[in-house]
Amino acid sequence: MNQIELRANFSGPEAAQEALHKLQALRAFEVNGLYEHGWLTATVDADIVDRAVHLIEQIGGSTETIG
Repeated sequence: MNQIELRANFSGPEAAQEALHKLQALRAFEVNGLYEHGWLTATVDADIVDRAVHLIEQIGGSTETIG
C-alpha cells in the first residue's frame, strides 16, 4: 500500500476544520496541522489522493504533495 502525504493551506480555520472531517471520512491515515492557522497535513492511500486533492480544492484550499 503506497501512502502519500499532502499539505494544504486554507484561508481560515473553518475551512481547515471542514477538510479535516472530510479527509477523515475518506479514511485518511493521519491528519494533523494547525487548523487555527488554516493549514493541515494528511497521509492518504495513493488510490484516493486525487479525491483528497479535489476535496481540498472544493473547500478552497491549495495543496502540495510530499512523497
